[in-house]
Amino acid sequence: MTILEKRDALVETLSLLPDNDERFTYLISAGRRYPTMDPKDRLDERLLPGCISRLWLLPEYRDGRCYFQMDADAQITKGIAAVVCQLYSGETPQDIIALEIDFLADVGVTQLLSPNRRNGLSSLRKRIKAFAESCTS
Repeated sequence: MTILEKRDALVETLSLLPDNDERFTYLISAGRRYPTMDPKDRLDERLLPGCISRLWLLPEYRDGRCYFQMDADAQITKGIAAVVCQLYSGETPQDIIALEIDFLADVGVTQLLSPNRRNGLSSLRKRIKAFAESCTS
C-alpha cells in the first residue's frame, strides 16, 4: 500500500466516525495497539519538545525506507503519534517529505487537540521530516 493509499484509508476511517468522542476512542485504541518501546530506548535525546506529555521517537533507516518506533506516557498522545508513525513507517524519505499531515485537520482530529497537543503533533512531524531529509543526503 502506498503512502497515499494509507492516508486515504485513514481519512476514510476517521470520516466515518460519527463524532469527536468516537475519534478520541479510535486514537486511543490506535495507541494501545502500537508496540511499546523498550524502556532502554526512552532516552532524553529522543523526547520531542512541545508536548505536554513525554513522547519518544526512535527513527530508523534501512533498505531505502524509514521506520519509526515511538512511545508516550499519555494515551491520547500515543494514539496520535501511532497514527502518524504508522502512516510514515516503511516509506521512502522522498514520500515522507512530500506528504504533509494536513488531512488530520480535514477530518477533525487537530481541532480536538489542545494547543499543547497540536504543538506536539507539529514537533513530531518536524522530527520525522528532518529524519527523512537526513536520509536523502
